[in-house]
Amino acid sequence: MSPPTFIDAPPRAVPAPVALSYELFPPRSEAACRTLWVTIRELEATDPDYVSVTYGASGSNHDTALDLVDRLQLDTTLRPLAHLTCVGGTAEELTGVVNELLDRGVRGILALRGDAPRNGSRPSGSLRYAQDLVELIRGAEARRSAQFAAGKVAIGVAAYPTKHPESPSEGHDVEVLLAKQRSGADFAITQVFFHAEQYGLLVHRARRAGVTIPIVPGVMPFTSLRRVEKLSALSGVAPDPVLVDRLRAAAGDEAAVRRVGTRAAVRLARAALEAGAPGLHLYTFNEHAAALDILARLDLPRPSRPLLAARHRAAV
Repeated sequence: MSPPTFIDAPPRAVPAPVALSYELFPPRSEAACRTLWVTIRELEATDPDYVSVTYGASGSNHDTALDLVDRLQLDTTLRPLAHLTCVGGTAEELTGVVNELLDRGVRGILALRGDAPRNGSRPSGSLRYAQDLVELIRGAEARRSAQFAAGKVAIGVAAYPTKHPESPSEGHDVEVLLAKQRSGADFAITQVFFHAEQYGLLVHRARRAGVTIPIVPGVMPFTSLRRVEKLSALSGVAPDPVLVDRLRAAAGDEAAVRRVGTRAAVRLARAALEAGAPGLHLYTFNEHAAALDILARLDLPRPSRPLLAARHRAAV
């Protein structure tokens, strides 16, 4: 019997690099802009795969978001993932925004429903669900596919480790994620979660339902009790009472609060990675110190990019 060829031999498993990304939001003042760009330079040195740029409800910060996307592409090595919300926008309006993003060189979009209007009303013809926005983006892409050569637009969506406040059940949330996948989503980023087991349970539910796209855990550095409580109120996700008690006990000691919050975030990130998470998305709140603390404690396997490393050294 002839020996097996290289093609016949079973491939050796090679661990995949863990994806790394950050969330940024457009600055609201000149002082905030200066602080943000310090953060951007610090985070750029970690060579993330992309940075997401938030987009206000109904495009309330449209211009500043696009300005930040432009600067990231022109002045840094970072790849922007542009947020886009659909509630309150018509198909025509949103197609215009998508085309504007594509014109500016954006090739990654995080398609989100966005917060429903407080008065409950929506303009006639406005999109209702993120699934609709995914389909709209894919339609815009198809009409311009010749521009993208061998590439495509990467579309991300949100996933929920705990039940969405407007959802009847966690199972319904998974069905919604599956619908977004069927409409053309490439990956998902989770909303903030507070308990280590929640990410793994979400992935288990999703895989059983037929979701195959990567589900990246979104982790928040819990270095501000006020921020934790505010985010909890906005998202409807109850924070870990033990974490809240520890942050409250450390109040007044900035270093102690940072230690408590960073350790909690590292525990969540490690649990998610041990559950097979393909990446890590850090909600930075435009601050770099806590994000860098978390990374220093995780030692993520990252791809080697010699050209980018040389550019970083040259810039120092």
